[in-house]
Amino acid sequence: MENESIGVEDARHRYGFDAASRRHRRASRERSNAVHDRRALGGVLATLFGGLFWGFSGTCADFLFENYAVDTLWLMCMRQLVSGLLFLAIILMHDRERLVALLTNRRHMLLMVVFSASGVLLNQLGYLMAIRITNAGTATVLQCLQLVIIMVYACITSRRAPRKRELMGVVLALVGTYLLATGGDPSTMAIPPEGLAIGLLAAVGAACMSIIPTRTLLPAYGASVVTGTGMLMSGIVTTAFIQPWAHMPALDTMGWGAFFVLAAVGSCLAYSLYMHGVKEIGSMRASLIGTVEPVSAAVTSALVLGTVFTGTDVVGFACIILMVFLTV
Repeated sequence: MENESIGVEDARHRYGFDAASRRHRRASRERSNAVHDRRALGGVLATLFGGLFWGFSGTCADFLFENYAVDTLWLMCMRQLVSGLLFLAIILMHDRERLVALLTNRRHMLLMVVFSASGVLLNQLGYLMAIRITNAGTATVLQCLQLVIIMVYACITSRRAPRKRELMGVVLALVGTYLLATGGDPSTMAIPPEGLAIGLLAAVGAACMSIIPTRTLLPAYGASVVTGTGMLMSGIVTTAFIQPWAHMPALDTMGWGAFFVLAAVGSCLAYSLYMHGVKEIGSMRASLIGTVEPVSAAVTSALVLGTVFTGTDVVGFACIILMVFLTV
């Protein structure tokens, strides 16, 4: 009997059923969960600040439009080109190996071309053209339809129905964006057919920017390399067509300062943080949290440009802030 008892104890120890093994597994699970929670929190914060910096970039653009004769296509082109060069300088100093690995991988570079064209370029060009044809509020609301596209994509690829929190988050994000962009006045939603089509293309571009690099590019190369390469490629292509040197605006020190803040903070830093968030928490949660952009734009516009809040603005703020808490 004693030998049998010893044999059972040996078997328990060998196959991990003894108390010490259970404690070890429990501690390992707790460490793994803690690491996962830290990464998720980091992804949420990165996406949140990325959206906030995007909103601040909108204030910088408004400042340039109001005080200088800046063409929208020139601004889009130069923003991408300068922010892409900033990304390149940072990558060459700190992440050169992964950049070389990306540039020498033909399949991944082909995916980068798709990401740059159907994500970065289509989104920015479509958004600016939608503003020109309609207005900024209408274009912002149409771009936020990316949430619906991403949710449908996530449900199809995961073979599941939308979760209640996702549906509530999408509704709150769309309602909050609509109220902030239009002031709750449907008459401001002037949507001619071509404006609707281009605005929807901007939404498709925003969705592609969140979806395309998630599974392959971001895990392999990181947010800075992927975003910087895509931004620079898009900037080079738009430069060839727009030729920004042919119609440079007359900017003084304040104007160039606003432009470089737009390129460095509102593009380089904002896109890098947002794409890092997409990597850590997924495209659906990141796109929802990214809708804090109009909140940031409204607040910074009030502080810098003296814009006054209305009752509908406050309701819009509340909707988007509640959406963030639901998403987190």
